[in-house]
Amino acid sequence: MHWEWKNCPAAWKGMYSRGTGKPTIVLEAVASYDLWIWHVFFGAPGTMNDLNILDRSPVFDEIINGNAPEVNYHVNGREYHLAYYLADGIYPKWATFIQSIRLPQGPKHCLFAKHQEAVRKDVERAFEVLQARFAVVRNLSNLWDKNKIGNIMRACIILHNMIIEDERDSYTNASEFLQGEDVDPTFVVKRTTNLSTTMGRRAEVRNTQGHQQLKEDLIENIWANFGHFPNI
Repeated sequence: MHWEWKNCPAAWKGMYSRGTGKPTIVLEAVASYDLWIWHVFFGAPGTMNDLNILDRSPVFDEIINGNAPEVNYHVNGREYHLAYYLADGIYPKWATFIQSIRLPQGPKHCLFAKHQEAVRKDVERAFEVLQARFAVVRNLSNLWDKNKIGNIMRACIILHNMIIEDERDSYTNASEFLQGEDVDPTFVVKRTTNLSTTMGRRAEVRNTQGHQQLKEDLIENIWANFGHFPNI
């Protein structure tokens, strides 16, 4: 999401302006189906595209450093240990990204593309709800200090998540988000032991072969579960 910076210093306008010529600051976020925002990276200049922001983003730092919970799941009879994000086509083909199919051929690919693109709308809905709740984010930023702008954005996101948490019981299963002693013991944290372990996790995140295998399994799994519904 681009937040327009009305009072951007003149010396920085060339770095923060693109297309329309209006300076903007970029917000990168990861959101789930209930609009809870799990990750935020704010402050990149508006001239950057998604790949440039990904290079700067700490979105995978917790996984690479061994501070993130391990995720275990099965797809199409195959076991996986790395979570993945739904993204658009500009993102690289890593094991942690699953893109749609640009020109799907055949019923399986068409069904997968429809499901992927439908679920990927969650992050766009999260941006819209965030702007609807907080006029300061919806309107132009009139501040001069970029650090203060960042504090406002983070405060709005924290309040947004507090609202989501308060309303969560009314439309979802709260057991999915339990903490403390109720956490599933299979979700454990892999601690970093040495540099080679860190580099191995980095390679695992960027594994293109793992990406292709997971995508094929997801296509088959969605077809097996939803392919008999002609109206999807």
